[in-house]
Amino acid sequence: MTTSAAFADTWLIVPCYNEGPVIQQVLEHARGTFPNIVAVNDGSADNSAEAIRAAGAHLVNHPVNLGQGAAIQTGVEYARAQPGAQYFVTFDADGQHQVKDVVRMVERLRSEPVDIIVGTRFAGQEETQVPWIKRVVLKTVVLLSPRTRRLGLTDAHNGLRAFNRRVADEMNIRMNGMSHASEIVAMIDQRGWRVAEEPVDILYTEYSMSKGQSLINGVNILADGLVARRLP
Repeated sequence: MTTSAAFADTWLIVPCYNEGPVIQQVLEHARGTFPNIVAVNDGSADNSAEAIRAAGAHLVNHPVNLGQGAAIQTGVEYARAQPGAQYFVTFDADGQHQVKDVVRMVERLRSEPVDIIVGTRFAGQEETQVPWIKRVVLKTVVLLSPRTRRLGLTDAHNGLRAFNRRVADEMNIRMNGMSHASEIVAMIDQRGWRVAEEPVDILYTEYSMSKGQSLINGVNILADGLVARRLP
């Protein structure tokens, strides 16, 4: 069995906005394997901050809601400042991501010549689990992004990513909302980070689906991605 001591050099970064019903359970389960977790409470109006404290994770508060991109950047900056931090993982607060997938991704970072690994829902059976509306949105994003296709990515808006110290030190997300995913893809390309994908199993619960991306949000992601490509 994997012990938490084996991942003392790994930090999970969990952006959180109004996830009070589930965040404590999500963090407690993850801490059974990954002892170092920073959760960024992004201006939540519920009891998310209290639940994060109760789970034993590190808590960083945004006084107002700045968006997932900003929360991830805050978490990366916090984690990379911690002694011994070498590997970093962005991990959703709503229970969709699974610890077993993170274990595989971090072990690949340790043993393969790769800087960042992005989870993919489009690598076999997992694809059938993705709701069809979400599947259409995500595949449209890939089709409209030559950079994403050139890098060989099939699910660039998957929130589960693992990366090494080089990526953490160079990461500088400026798009505060969901379009941070397109910005990360741009950084992979521009900075020459060695990238790979890892098939992951996403848990689509009734709760997580209620927090998911709609078609309108998908259109917003595309529009924000165009803006991101114009940033210097």
